[in-house]
Amino acid sequence: QVQLVESGGGLVQAGDSLKLSCANSDRTSKGYNVAWFRQAPGKEREFVAAMHWSGGSTYYADSVKGRFTISRDSAKNTVYLQMNSLKPEDTALYYCAANSELYVDLEAPLYNIWGQGTQVTVSS
Repeated sequence: QVQLVESGGGLVQAGDSLKLSCANSDRTSKGYNVAWFRQAPGKEREFVAAMHWSGGSTYYADSVKGRFTISRDSAKNTVYLQMNSLKPEDTALYYCAANSELYVDLEAPLYNIWGQGTQVTVSS
């Protein structure tokens, strides 16, 4: 059974970088699309980035395009979110999510496997 565990969050200053990790504990699972979402207090969960299970396609929200990069290490069964030039508005609880759909989805309800989240706080 696929279980996702996020790590790498923390408190940083504006302009700093962080790299989040999303590890899949089930090393026998393959063929899952993985996405990152975030939710700030009082706001709805929003899409950040996603990667097709083949690793061939990536997708980004306009607000993070050019600053964030999603990548994967198949040998470690881990997906990463490299976040550069962080801004205070990037402050949120970041979740990774997965599904086994044929195409990548950008909407949270279409993902059925979620991690517990990791907090990212960016001070100005």
